[in-house]
Amino acid sequence: MSVKQVKVGNFTLGGGKIAVQSMTTEKTGDVEKCVAQILHLEEAGCDIVRVAVLDEEDARAISAVKQKIHIPLVADIHFSAKLAVLAAENGADKLRVNPGNIGGERELSLVADCVKAHRIPVRVGANTGSVEPHFLAKYGRSAEALVLSALENVKIFERHGLNDLVISVKASDVPLTVRAYELIAKQTGYPLHVGVTEAGTERMGIVKSSAGIGALLLQGIGDTIRVSLTSDPVKEVYAGHDILRACGLEKDYIEVVSCPTCGRCRYDCMGLAEKVNERVRRVKKRGKIAVMGCVVNGPGEAKDADLGIAGGENYCVIFRGEKTERVPKEEAERVFFARLDEFLNT
Repeated sequence: MSVKQVKVGNFTLGGGKIAVQSMTTEKTGDVEKCVAQILHLEEAGCDIVRVAVLDEEDARAISAVKQKIHIPLVADIHFSAKLAVLAAENGADKLRVNPGNIGGERELSLVADCVKAHRIPVRVGANTGSVEPHFLAKYGRSAEALVLSALENVKIFERHGLNDLVISVKASDVPLTVRAYELIAKQTGYPLHVGVTEAGTERMGIVKSSAGIGALLLQGIGDTIRVSLTSDPVKEVYAGHDILRACGLEKDYIEVVSCPTCGRCRYDCMGLAEKVNERVRRVKKRGKIAVMGCVVNGPGEAKDADLGIAGGENYCVIFRGEKTERVPKEEAERVFFARLDEFLNT
């Protein structure tokens, strides 16, 4: 965790809770579509949302978007100090910029002055595609180059009196990303935005993000995360929370454990496990549900669960504490969901 705390709207980075972020895919200037997508992200559990600002229409639309959403909004800007200023003036809770492509000292000074006046932070993002040539020439595409690039850009803003900063050092290579964050965590107390950039489509993107983000979170590195997927942004949010849960950093949820099944399984354990996951995904309650394939190991493996089920040849056994209930296989799903609803409502 960072030493310094930075407020993004009503969320405090470095305050203990790790924020799950995502980014919209709709044009920000299309307020109706942008808002609709953000509301879906909110429902999925998104804590902070980022929008692309490509032109003045997008920058001015931030004001209208903000009136209809409930989470902090970050404006993502490149190549234009003017758009950065306009986004801040229209209510952005934070800016994401790269000082290396925003302009010279004059432009950076304008951005810094505006940000300070509106009391909002800036994320300084470095990735392997934006490292300055002199660092690449000396260090190549390395963790050292990423970290030096980020810290040099941080110093630019610090020279202009800006200290509400968040840093990211992302790469699409997982070991490189982990190494970069390990290095920069030792050199700065600013909050760190953690993620594996350009991670890929849904399956591989989640695998790479889980490996990289999880490795860092388990070391206590990271204050906010984004799972970058070439997919529906809602899936980024679900994956982000799943990573936090797997790392033991999010407790208020229903954990679903299920066995991989084998030839002994005689009922649709896989299908039931998927349905249970969907039923409890948004439930804010601590609990553990076990969906096991057979009665050989199922009862023992599900012993510490609040509710569990294991299958037999023609029947299933439902467990709730010391209480067991044997039901015909064709009735198992209906009865199990009835027991699940009872548990969720107590």
